Amino acid sequence: MTILFRVTHLAVVCLVFAACIAGLPLHAQAQSNSRSVPTLAAASDLKFAIEEVAAQFEKETGQKLRLVFGSSGNFYSQILQGAPFHLYMSADESFVFKLADAGKTEDRGKLYAQGRIGLFVPKGSALKADGELNDLAAALKDGRLKKFAIASPEHAPYGMRAMEALEHAGLWQAIEPRLVIGENISQAAQFATSGSTQGGIIAYSLALAPQIGSKGDFALIPETWHKPLAQRMVLMKNAPEPAKAFYQYLGTPGALAILRKYGFEVPAR
Repeated sequence: MTILFRVTHLAVVCLVFAACIAGLPLHAQAQSNSRSVPTLAAASDLKFAIEEVAAQFEKETGQKLRLVFGSSGNFYSQILQGAPFHLYMSADESFVFKLADAGKTEDRGKLYAQGRIGLFVPKGSALKADGELNDLAAALKDGRLKKFAIASPEHAPYGMRAMEALEHAGLWQAIEPRLVIGENISQAAQFATSGSTQGGIIAYSLALAPQIGSKGDFALIPETWHKPLAQRMVLMKNAPEPAKAFYQYLGTPGALAILRKYGFEVPAR
């Protein structure tokens, strides 16, 4: 009986060990498959456009992407600190050049679009959607303006350009105490559309999305009032093949058509 128990016990141990060994490749493959899905860090003005492009890419190629949206400046800092992003789409090309100089990227990337800003006024606001900001100036004087939304000028390119436009109009000092600052341009758009502010300066690409545009009126601000929103993308070093495939896909006619639909000016190919 003792010998039989030992043999049986040994057989069970062997079976368990064999099962564990057999399971290892499957587990490793699952981890590998998870890692093979590239992560795209994209400026938040791209939210609706890139979600549409990525859906089309997946439909045509079967390859998926993990999309993360936020401020270009924050992504720049995170990538410097080793964040596991594979493709970076910045709303300000200077961040891409800095990462290239720091040795984080494959090269200096490609210009994929130029963005625009404008004044968004939610329904029921006391402001008018005036791209020259004349009514905004009047509202500051007559007390109609209580709160106004922009993205953070410290790390969000669309916030930087909003500040430049307000400075050009001679309104920055007067409006600064009334500003509600969004972490990125998507959050600024939320503030501008929610009714918690009388309006804000947001990305044209967001205003063209039905989810936002249906909530109010929008007027473009002259592009000569601020520095260009030159938007550049770049692959990180050792980016996986699906990331490289999407990087190339962004230059195809279908992808460029989607970017144009959301108000971006795209470079000639």
